[in-house]
Amino acid sequence: MIPISDGLPTRCFPIVTILLLGANVVVFVLQMLLMSASGQEALNQAIFAFGVVPARVAADFGPATWLTFVTAMFLHGGVMHIAGNMLYLWIFGNNVEDVMGHFWFTLFYLASGFAASAAQVLASWGSNVPGIGASGAIAGVLAAYLLFFPRARVQTLLILGYFARVRALPAIVVLGLWFVLQLFNGVLSFGASETGGVAWFAHIGGFVAGLILALPWIGKARQIQWRVRYR
Repeated sequence: MIPISDGLPTRCFPIVTILLLGANVVVFVLQMLLMSASGQEALNQAIFAFGVVPARVAADFGPATWLTFVTAMFLHGGVMHIAGNMLYLWIFGNNVEDVMGHFWFTLFYLASGFAASAAQVLASWGSNVPGIGASGAIAGVLAAYLLFFPRARVQTLLILGYFARVRALPAIVVLGLWFVLQLFNGVLSFGASETGGVAWFAHIGGFVAGLILALPWIGKARQIQWRVRYR
């Protein structure tokens, strides 16, 4: 299932969501330019320097190490990696920002990303594989959207073998199944070798953090739902 769009209007311009999208794209372009100018090894060194490395966190709790919890959110491993993350942020971020407001949404996004990296570090303690990507922070956004608008209709591309069609599904189905998939793959990833791949526990940690951090805004979200449904 691939979400395409949702039908929820917003009351304010989602400036933070757009700035986050832009920042991620700019950093990814810089990554590609670095690789083009200096080679893959230079890019790998940059990812190791600015990504979250569990072994480094275990050895050094200094400010430079904790700063990587922020810088890692803006690094991506390839076109499909950033495209998928930005698609989810574009669809669901604007409505969450609309509920929380620009300032609190910014803090919420960063806190969810921080929690996501912390969860991945704990799950892979001592690993030298750097964790990068916005997916942990975006997982928090998905959790908030699910909490705020569980019945919102999400236009979703369903792919069944050679057949594909678009259907409007409730957010609780689309995002609920997404989280179940993360849990399933997270369990399977235990004991895997240090070869990189998807940081499942970052997704799980970001989602759980998002659910908790979004709780203060449930009342406001319900008011918005009422206005949208009955206006």
